Amino acid sequence: MNAIKNFAQTEQQKMFMATAKKLSASFSERAAYYDKNAEFPFRNFQDLKDAGFLDFTIPSRFGGQGKGLYDFLLLQETIAQGDGPTALSLGWHLGMMMNVSVYNSWPEATYRMVCKDVIQYKKLINSAHSEAKTGSPARGGKPETMAKQLSDGTWKIQGRKNFASLAPALDYVIISASIEDTDDVGEFLLKREWEGISIQETWNSMSMRATRSDDLLIDNVVAPSEALLYIKKKMAPKPQGWLLHIPACYLGIAIAARNEAVSFAKTYHPNSLPHPIMNVPKVRDRVANMDIELSSARHYLYSVARNWDEHPDDREELISDLAGAKLVATNASIKVVDEAMRIVGAKSLHADHPLQRYYRDVRAGLHNPPADEITLHLFASRAFDSGDEGK
Repeated sequence: MNAIKNFAQTEQQKMFMATAKKLSASFSERAAYYDKNAEFPFRNFQDLKDAGFLDFTIPSRFGGQGKGLYDFLLLQETIAQGDGPTALSLGWHLGMMMNVSVYNSWPEATYRMVCKDVIQYKKLINSAHSEAKTGSPARGGKPETMAKQLSDGTWKIQGRKNFASLAPALDYVIISASIEDTDDVGEFLLKREWEGISIQETWNSMSMRATRSDDLLIDNVVAPSEALLYIKKKMAPKPQGWLLHIPACYLGIAIAARNEAVSFAKTYHPNSLPHPIMNVPKVRDRVANMDIELSSARHYLYSVARNWDEHPDDREELISDLAGAKLVATNASIKVVDEAMRIVGAKSLHADHPLQRYYRDVRAGLHNPPADEITLHLFASRAFDSGDEGK
C-alpha cells in the first residue's frame, strides 16, 4: 500500500525484507485457521527455518547473521503484517539470542552450544519466568519455582511457569528459580527433552491465540550443574533493546489493519453515493489519522533502534526511550485498528473478517513488558528526579 514508509535503508535490508514479505503473505493466508483453532503455526516456523531466519540475531563470531536491533525490528514488523502470533513468537527466540550476546550474561561455552544448535539444527528457545502468584518478573516477585543443588553438583528443580510462548515447539527454555536455603534467584537453561518437563495446555486467550503460551511444568527435573547460567544480582536495570520486538510486532498488525481499511475504502461503493467511500471526507480523515499515528510511532521506534545500534556506549541513556517507544507504538496500534474498523463498519465484526482478529491480537500489547504505568513512572522520574529542572 502507498504512503506506508519503508524503513529499509541498505541493499541487505531490502533483500531480507523481500524474503520476509513473501513469507508474510503466505502466513496471512493461514492466520485465520491458526487463530480459530488456537493452534501453534508449525508450518510458518518451518518456513522461517527454511528461510534461515532463526540465527538472524546470533553474532557473526558465533556463526550467525549478526543482525542488529534495527534489522530485527524490520523483520518483526514485516512478519507481523501476515501473522502477529508468528511474529511475536519468533521475536522471543531472536530476542533471547540477541540479549545474551549483548551482555555476555551466560558462560560462553553454553551460549556457543545453543548457537550451534540453532544454526545447525534449527532449535528454538524462549524464557518462562511468569508464575501465577508472582505475576510478571518485572514486578519483582520472587519465584516459587525452587532449585536445590545436590551433593554431586546437579540441580533438582520443581515448579510451574505461565505464559510460555512457543510452548509446543520449544527445544530450550530459560527459567528463574529460587535457590533452596538461600536468598538467591538463579537463571537456568533447561532442555525440553529432559524427563520431568512437560507442557499443560492452559492457553485460552482471546488474543495471540496461536502463540500457545501454555504452562511449563517442571516436575523434579534433575539438571546438570552447568544448567545454572548465573545468579541474579540486585542492581540497576540494564536497557533491554531486544524488547522493541514487541512494539514492532503490534505496529505490523496495525499496518495490516490500515491496509485492509484502505483497500476497502477504495472498492466499497454503496448505491447511496456516486463514488467509493474513499472520497468521503470523514473516511479520508480517518485514513490520515491512521497514517499519522503509524508514522509517529514508527519514526520513534526506529530512531531508538538506530541509536541502540550506532551508539552502544550510550545505551544506558535509552532506558526511558526504549519503554516510551513501546508505549507509543502499542497504543498507536490500538488506535489504528479502531479507526480501520470504523471505516469498514459492522463487517469488521464478522468472525471471518481479519479486522476482528487484528483487534483482539493488538490489545495483547498492553500486557507485554514494560507495562504503561512503569513507563510513565520512568518518564516522571526523569523529569522530576534528574536534578536539572528540565534544562
